[in-house]
Amino acid sequence: MPRAGQEDGGAGAPRHDKRAVRSWILYDFANSIYPAVVTTAVFPVFYRGTIVGGEGGLGELWWGWAVAASAIIVAVTSPLLGAIADRSGARKRFLCFYVATCLVGVALMTTLQPGMIVAGFLVFILANVGFESANVFYNAYLPDIVSPERLGRTSGYGYGLGYLGSALGLMLALLLLERWGHIELVWLAVIAFFAIFSIPAFRFLPQDRRGGIGIGQAVARGFADFKRIAAEVWGHTNLRRFLFAFFFYIDGVLTIIVMAAVIATESFGFDQQGVIILFLIVQFSALAGAYAMAKPTDTLGPKRVLTGVLCLWVAAGIAAYFVRSPDVFRGLAVAAGFGLGSVQSASRAFMASLIPGGREAELFGFYALCGRSSSVLGPVLFGGVTYLAGGNQRPGFLVLTALFLIGLVLLQRVRDPFVSAAG
Repeated sequence: MPRAGQEDGGAGAPRHDKRAVRSWILYDFANSIYPAVVTTAVFPVFYRGTIVGGEGGLGELWWGWAVAASAIIVAVTSPLLGAIADRSGARKRFLCFYVATCLVGVALMTTLQPGMIVAGFLVFILANVGFESANVFYNAYLPDIVSPERLGRTSGYGYGLGYLGSALGLMLALLLLERWGHIELVWLAVIAFFAIFSIPAFRFLPQDRRGGIGIGQAVARGFADFKRIAAEVWGHTNLRRFLFAFFFYIDGVLTIIVMAAVIATESFGFDQQGVIILFLIVQFSALAGAYAMAKPTDTLGPKRVLTGVLCLWVAAGIAAYFVRSPDVFRGLAVAAGFGLGSVQSASRAFMASLIPGGREAELFGFYALCGRSSSVLGPVLFGGVTYLAGGNQRPGFLVLTALFLIGLVLLQRVRDPFVSAAG
């Protein structure tokens, strides 16, 4: 239903404005180069191996704390900043500011030299806080530019195009490293790719409209809304149980994403180019998994799909502890990637089935907060265990397996609304 004072979409723009929808989808393509190159495949290896040195697990420890620190900042600030942006009419300004913050952080990576551990730590935090915070405001545009019956389709287009952007970003990084060998060129390529393909979003997404209240009032209401929603979630038994399970298993997922590159190099002997190629393969495996499990999520129910994926990851985690062969590890990564493509979509579908009608926006905001805050625990545990083991990452594999196992067990306590409805 349109908001007061608007005929169609939010922020003064009519829904189904094709330029706005296309620019929103294109932004997913634009920003996907950052997580693929900076968070996952290239910067972790560079930071651990070149900046820190990586001996005795020190690189994993610093990297785990960098990921955790940025996650804490985003988890603490984004709900409040989101409320301020919505209530004071500053959404696009926040989006532009945080994209610029991310790109400044990536630009500063060109100044890093061996031994600049603290500088690398702070530069990554700056870039990652900018990236993750920008996504909060980007996601908020979706219900304003399309009608409810087109939300899933439009989101899916962005999701698919994002995989393509990740693959192209990895191929670009591989080309630059193989031909010129200067990692600084990779960071400059990330900046150019992200900035150029984001321009349509800055131009065609709905313009900010003047909010009805000031910044101070928006802050106060943001705190009050958060407390109210948290209390309601706690009182909803099935929803609370699901979010507890989600907290643990998504923590394992996010930790694998940010630690996979250092695992591949340290425990299985991959070089930087080998890591990039591995993640290219995993991208396509994840895309295949997302499409293959889409229909089973509807026919069997998201709980059964999630249970199957988590069992797969528990088995893969235990196998990785014993595996020594890079080829076998590559096979495990592809299998895990197949599950990676379905776990987030199945989780979102499960969450949607548990939300009371008319409460989707605010409760999905709380769901996003759980996902961001959960990404603190896993990297810190993995880095700490590896450091205590003198640089041996294999005990860390069991830590990640434990996160999946805890999530799997807790998930079984959640009543599946799909099964209840079918019965």
